[in-house]
Amino acid sequence: MKRSSFLVWLFTGFVASFASAQPIQEESLVVNVEVPVRVFRGSEFVDHLTAADFEIFEDGVRQKIEAVYLIKKRTIERREEERMFRPETARNFFFLFEISEYVPKIDEALAYFINDVLAPGDNIILVTPLKTYRMLSQAIAAKRKEDLLAQFQGILRRDTSLGRSEFRNIVQELERLARALSQMIAGNPSVSTPETPLRMDRLTSPENEGRTIDDLLQRYSTLLSQLDSLRALDPQSVVDFASYLKGVEGQKNVFLFYQREFIPKIDPKVLYQYMELYQDRPDLQQRILDLFEFYKRELTFDPEIMRKAFADSAVSIHFLFLTLPPEDVPGIRLDEESDDVYSVFREISRASGGFIESSANPLRLMRSAIEAADNYYLIYYSPQKYVRDGSFKEIRVRVRDPGLRLVHRLGYYAR
Repeated sequence: MKRSSFLVWLFTGFVASFASAQPIQEESLVVNVEVPVRVFRGSEFVDHLTAADFEIFEDGVRQKIEAVYLIKKRTIERREEERMFRPETARNFFFLFEISEYVPKIDEALAYFINDVLAPGDNIILVTPLKTYRMLSQAIAAKRKEDLLAQFQGILRRDTSLGRSEFRNIVQELERLARALSQMIAGNPSVSTPETPLRMDRLTSPENEGRTIDDLLQRYSTLLSQLDSLRALDPQSVVDFASYLKGVEGQKNVFLFYQREFIPKIDPKVLYQYMELYQDRPDLQQRILDLFEFYKRELTFDPEIMRKAFADSAVSIHFLFLTLPPEDVPGIRLDEESDDVYSVFREISRASGGFIESSANPLRLMRSAIEAADNYYLIYYSPQKYVRDGSFKEIRVRVRDPGLRLVHRLGYYAR
């Protein structure tokens, strides 16, 4: 099964059924903007602030704060109101797993969430590499926690195995080809004759028997292209996902588990050796040069559009980067190919006021993200001279104490 960007799966059934909900527009056309704000001293949440401690700015203009609520989990612990609002504190948890292999330690993270975090009234949307599962609070309440945990673990294991099988197969064949090409240049003198089939040793696969250097390089290049298409992010799908999230009522926390990706590559020294060996073959030299250019590919879209879309959606994107080490594969080099996707989702997370952390331990990531997500202030204001012109309005929140660190969404679209 071909694997597209994981967000594609989210739009197979229910995204279109939700309408936009933020900012809140009343009949009087007064627009109320809700800004979740998390305040930390070091890594500890600060819960003693009052409305007088905050200042909020829209496009550089200070706004009048009309209400501040301190929220812990689902409970409004403290409120200060010049005008009464009704904060929706129902929790919606989205779990997005962009992983190529299911590792046992993920079980620990899921067990912590189900046993220690999940509470009555919570909703869960689970997005795997294969499918989207929506579990509403009523269905969750009808299950025992141990059954719910077993269901989650089973779904994720199965969908990861099926949904990423093509990705894994391509990586495994790339490993075999990279190893074969390295071994040929190192110990097989027949490689110097382009028309002579290469002899494969016991470490290579039967399907490479009888192939020439041209065949192997062409196949390697084809596989890299296929892998690149599987890893591609569809910008419109990402923006559509943000639009869907905007229409979900209540507090929205997205936990994106993204697994470090490694691509088997031919050592550049080996490629240079082939270029030296085949100086009379400009076609083959060009093919090798194309491989070098392929290794340098970068994103072809503007992440700023995504940053603003997720800020507008009033959701917290918690980016949890699984830094599992690569396997030791003799004879080849495994290069990490996570920087492009990592940079995009790091910026999306920051723009949404979410949590970002890297670790090889999924449980540690889950605990830290939940601690960051569970406690926050809700600040409400009505923008001065609001014009529904479709422009992006930048939000900035300050507190009096310069030693505190604030996390909040970047802004919203005036629509």
